[in-house]
Amino acid sequence: MSTLRELKGRIGSVASSEKITGAMKMISSAKMHKAELALAKLVPFRSQLQTIMGNLVATDAEYTSELTDVRNVEKVAIVVIGSDDGLCGAYNINIFKDLLARINELRAAREGVSVVVFPIGKKMVKAVSKIAAPGIEVDCQPLGAKADAAQVREFTALLRDRFVARELDRVEVLDMHYFSAGRQRIENKVLLPVSAESFGTPENANKPYLFEPDPNKIYNTILPLYIISVMQESFMQNAASEQAARVMAMQAANDNAGKLLESLKLEFNKLRQQSITTELLDILGGQVDK
Repeated sequence: MSTLRELKGRIGSVASSEKITGAMKMISSAKMHKAELALAKLVPFRSQLQTIMGNLVATDAEYTSELTDVRNVEKVAIVVIGSDDGLCGAYNINIFKDLLARINELRAAREGVSVVVFPIGKKMVKAVSKIAAPGIEVDCQPLGAKADAAQVREFTALLRDRFVARELDRVEVLDMHYFSAGRQRIENKVLLPVSAESFGTPENANKPYLFEPDPNKIYNTILPLYIISVMQESFMQNAASEQAARVMAMQAANDNAGKLLESLKLEFNKLRQQSITTELLDILGGQVDK
């Protein structure tokens, strides 16, 4: 009977785990939908800025900006966004692997290039802190994956100032792009310098425009806003992707707990039936002896 008691205890433990993972899946699902709504609100704003810049670039207007300055790449900054919390499967591991691949690609393409990694999220900070190689610097900023808009603006301003001061020649952002609850993909985009190709081709490129104030002032006013919106979108894409990964991880854990529970119940019923059969045989044996 001790084996039956042990199995009964394990069944109760697994049943509790199944309920916990089910609840965590529901919570993550709600957070994912919330992140989706926030992302849906930001994308039109970023798209409008992109359209304005595209129309401006398509004209013959004169404009200049230090944020579009393309120069020889000696020092590259990579902002890699992960998660603050765990229980999201291989989410952070996959991003970290892509980071290592990108660093190797940069160093193979140009000898002597140095890389500054800006890890975002507690889990990513922990992973990146293990990188130890000449020419690789880790700069941990005091903001996490759940940073608010003000913190993101401040961090983007820091990167922009370091780029303008020529402390950085290129700034890239590595994050997980959210397509749907079941599909996310790692993306690497160039934040600085800003290229005209990033604005796309405007639909009304041949339409005449009158700019008020002058095009250069509009360009240098909207361009920093565009850079901030791209960074904010990266954080929001990461938030939605993280919760989607956690939903999938909790679903897998819930399914595994269900299968284990069924297996334990079957084993428990077999042992109980065996115990009942043994007791019946003992009773019958006693009657025969009499």
